[in-house]
Amino acid sequence: MMSSADKKRLRAQAHSLKPVVKAGRSGLTANVHVAIEEALDHHELIKVRLRSQGRSERMRQAEEISSKTGATLVQLIGQIAIIYRKNDKK
Repeated sequence: MMSSADKKRLRAQAHSLKPVVKAGRSGLTANVHVAIEEALDHHELIKVRLRSQGRSERMRQAEEISSKTGATLVQLIGQIAIIYRKNDKK
């Protein structure tokens, strides 16, 4: 579990980032999951734009991303999810 201080530090780092993965209206397809995995392998901290309707649906998608990738959902604000997964190779 990540502490609130760690999440605060990651939110500050993510502030200047642009979304590297965009999930369209068709949701989280297999290609979107592959793109998220590749982005997390390369960057550790990413932003994902979720285009679905409704906050509850976006929250469900963000939680699905974090559970399938083994990452942590740092924040969901509007249509942007901030996702972090430590890369031991770096």
